[in-house]
Amino acid sequence: MSRYEDARAQFADWEIDTEAALAALAEIPISLHCWQGDDVVGFENRTGSSGGGIQATGNHPGRARTPAELRTDLDFAYGQIPGTHRLNLHAFYLDTDESPDRDAIELKHFQSWIDWAKEKNHGIDFNPTFFAHSKADDNLTLSHPDQGIRDFWIEHGKRSREIAAGIGKALGSASVNNVWVPDGSKDTPVDRMAARRRLEASLDAMMAPGFDRAQLLDAVESKLFGIGVESMTVGSHEFYLGYAIRREIALCLDMGHFHPTENVADKLSSVSLSVPELLLHVSRPVRWDSDHVILLDDSILQMAQELVFADLLKRTHIGLDFFDATISRTAAWVIGTRNMQKALLRALLLPQKRLKAAEEALDFSTRLMVTEEVKDLPVGAVWQEFCARHDVPDGLSLISELESYQATVATRG
Repeated sequence: MSRYEDARAQFADWEIDTEAALAALAEIPISLHCWQGDDVVGFENRTGSSGGGIQATGNHPGRARTPAELRTDLDFAYGQIPGTHRLNLHAFYLDTDESPDRDAIELKHFQSWIDWAKEKNHGIDFNPTFFAHSKADDNLTLSHPDQGIRDFWIEHGKRSREIAAGIGKALGSASVNNVWVPDGSKDTPVDRMAARRRLEASLDAMMAPGFDRAQLLDAVESKLFGIGVESMTVGSHEFYLGYAIRREIALCLDMGHFHPTENVADKLSSVSLSVPELLLHVSRPVRWDSDHVILLDDSILQMAQELVFADLLKRTHIGLDFFDATISRTAAWVIGTRNMQKALLRALLLPQKRLKAAEEALDFSTRLMVTEEVKDLPVGAVWQEFCARHDVPDGLSLISELESYQATVATRG
């Protein structure tokens, strides 16, 4: 009997169908974020501070310097991850010989990404880029007191939505267009209301053009604080929760954008009662929004369990958001994505009916006993079977592949 068949029998004793879990996991796409591959640099020839506390630290060899290099690195990463997945693309990763400003970008500037995605069978999600630009250096964009600056960023947002819709149409898969702005104040403001009214009005203008939801899904993302906006972020969680409810659009929950004592998994069931869809930016904060590569830790396991047990997978878009320039960037993609998948698999392999029945009966002793005992079940053997069926390495073979590829890109300047 193979390791998997033995594991399958053990799970069957708990009335858990490993085949159903493997089939369900294969249907869950994860959106890999382009900015891990090049340290959030992008491919514009413009100057501007990063803004909003965004900073990749380290100088590990092998950073992608061109769109072609970034796509090559992504191809390798996808090849080590079981299943079919998406790409999360920021607006300043355009691929063109032209030099359009942010308020002049067009779908044609991303055609190479569309062609690549068609060939590789990837969907693409999109993000307007409201940072790393001279008109964002003071950490104010859509809420800026200057109407001219607001208009510039409103136009950028409109064009980004149009590009996202064009991508969704071309690929036959709706593109999630996620809006995050760095707007805030380093010191204590005296008029928060004025800034938030300006942000609301700018978002309304930006969202005014209508698009087919089969092509474009709008999302908005909050943040607690960042470098340069320590005292107030205009787009707080409460602001965007209310906005998403009013506009009936998706709400993005970034795991690094809340207080360290908050459990983001706990928010899913609450907000899902009021918004049609959710977007997750899965990250690992260390003390604050530091965007470390995700581990298979309690926060990820709880997030996955909530998605499965609350039946939210069909309404949730899972994207990654971390960047670490101290380690191999391709290894970071692979490790982080696979950890998200492993967490989902563990959740799918839990005796959900038994646990819910015990909780409904207020039998918390049984709930605790079952929760702890199933931790000894051979999940690893099921994961290995999943990798084998998708023809990707695991264990020592995976480490060898990651190290070999890193050696090939280490000579990049």
